[in-house]
Amino acid sequence: MNTGKTFRPVCGLLSATLLLTGCFNETQDEPVSGNEGRIRVAHLQPPRSGLTPLSDDAFKLSRWSTAETLVVLDSAGEAQPALSTKWQPINDTTWRFELRPDVRFHDDSTLTAQVVANALNVAANATPKPRILDGVKLTAKAEGDSTVLVTTANKDALLPQRLSSPQLAILSLNAYKENSVVDPVNTGTGPFILRRVDGTSSASLDRFEGYWGEKPKASGIDASFVPDGTARAAALRTGTADVVEAIPVSQAPLLEPSLVHEVPMPRTNTLYLNTARGVMKDPAMRAAVRDAVNRQQLVDNVYEHHADVAQGLLGPALPWAAKLRKPVADPGTAGTPDGASLTLATFSDRPELPEVAVYLAQQLAAAGFTVKQVVREYAQIEADALAGKFDAFILSRATVLDSGDPVAYMYSDFSCEGSFNISQLCRPEIDAALIKAGEIPAGEARRQAIMEAENLILASDAAIPLLHERVIQGESAVLKNAQRDPRERTLIDGKTQLVSGDQNTGAL
Repeated sequence: MNTGKTFRPVCGLLSATLLLTGCFNETQDEPVSGNEGRIRVAHLQPPRSGLTPLSDDAFKLSRWSTAETLVVLDSAGEAQPALSTKWQPINDTTWRFELRPDVRFHDDSTLTAQVVANALNVAANATPKPRILDGVKLTAKAEGDSTVLVTTANKDALLPQRLSSPQLAILSLNAYKENSVVDPVNTGTGPFILRRVDGTSSASLDRFEGYWGEKPKASGIDASFVPDGTARAAALRTGTADVVEAIPVSQAPLLEPSLVHEVPMPRTNTLYLNTARGVMKDPAMRAAVRDAVNRQQLVDNVYEHHADVAQGLLGPALPWAAKLRKPVADPGTAGTPDGASLTLATFSDRPELPEVAVYLAQQLAAAGFTVKQVVREYAQIEADALAGKFDAFILSRATVLDSGDPVAYMYSDFSCEGSFNISQLCRPEIDAALIKAGEIPAGEARRQAIMEAENLILASDAAIPLLHERVIQGESAVLKNAQRDPRERTLIDGKTQLVSGDQNTGAL
């Protein structure tokens, strides 16, 4: 389709081959204007649900800054103003949100309380519900034109954080079609207007001149979906992309180091030990596993130094965790394995995990265990893992969900009633600590309570955190102010721009 736009010259076509080598401009440091100021993005995954914000595709809309939410989160997980400027609870289950004045949608309609209530109620009644509303009954009601009341069936101390989820983006009334279709094209409020989506291959966005905030620096975004990791890395190397998601570890050494940026992820690779049956029911055997694990070997050999050795369940993506973490007061004393047999399991969908299993098996064997390994696809092994059929299970686990808070993950994995309790752990003191943390509003006191709960979990040796993962983001030498977001909510915002200068292609 001919869009009538003039694209700035590129060095080659984005494809799996990408054989051309790059181009060079005179060295300057000035903004690129007009259509030449369009930012080219190579994404890892194509849209799966037609870019509806009610699905995980919502994160693409937020990474393009086209759809916005009532609030956003800062690095500590605190709610900050966005389409709403103020909020407060008016009773145990209802919050009042005041809307930012003079906000217009991309279709030139106006942001009102009625429009916001419609967007939230559509999400709350969707089938399936957006992940952030799983288990939450929510209703929204306009109070005049500029105030919205949001009510939940039960007290929800994290409601503002919940409303920061990209899956609860506010779109104009024109976005909501028949048969539950939600169309984000021309219906957001962000600094960039989504103009066109070409199936699962590309999308095009233009600068929104009527944006309520600071005028965007870039003239637009041209997004391509490139599942092949080698092709994504080549796009950065040859100058056919300005920002690239998830560069494979194997490709990073082939790129100019100044173009490669590692972003800590809220994801921990953890060894879960079965506390209910088998050899790991004995605390002394769990302590022996704990002492046998060599985390640095995993980071060096499996992740090629692109990960962080775990000190706890929560890693560098939550910058407050390390500052509040205290040593486990009474770590268990390790027993002597004497050839004790254990079954170590993981899944093959994440290719690094079977390799982690090989190294762990060697470490445990050196400590005196007899190790049997089981590796299957995740769909074929999850039920057995949750049923406690393995002594040890390696899992790469997201530690914060869409609210930006780890309590839900910790409760799911380590409480007596937890739905994802692979360790079969049930300790009243841990449940009490998690319930306490969950009832405290967001802030320093809640973070302190979270770390107290983490300490109790670590003391049980039910979970041995191994490492915290990172994602590698590529940025061209002429791209400035791209966002490096551990939550993967933002990538291009109004401050992101291209500047003229020496276009180092990044090839070594």
